[in-house]
Amino acid sequence: MEKRENKLIRKKEKEMSKRKSSFDSQVHVYRAMKRMTQQELADKVGCTRQTIIQLERNRYNPSLLLANNIANVFEVPIEKIFAFKEIKE
Repeated sequence: MEKRENKLIRKKEKEMSKRKSSFDSQVHVYRAMKRMTQQELADKVGCTRQTIIQLERNRYNPSLLLANNIANVFEVPIEKIFAFKEIKE
């Protein structure tokens, strides 16, 4: 029975790894609305300016902790700043 369950789990993991997704950040929008520099935001959330740059270019997926800290700075829910979308083929 256990072998069968493991097989089903591996099959499901394989299917999920084929899915494509997209990550979209609105950090630059909220930062501009608050008239805040990238360095000021980085200092408030405890990361580097380079991390903020990469977030704004959608080249870096933040940890849940960092995403939460950024949302707290802007006083909005995480979902308003970060969107994770699955791309359907």
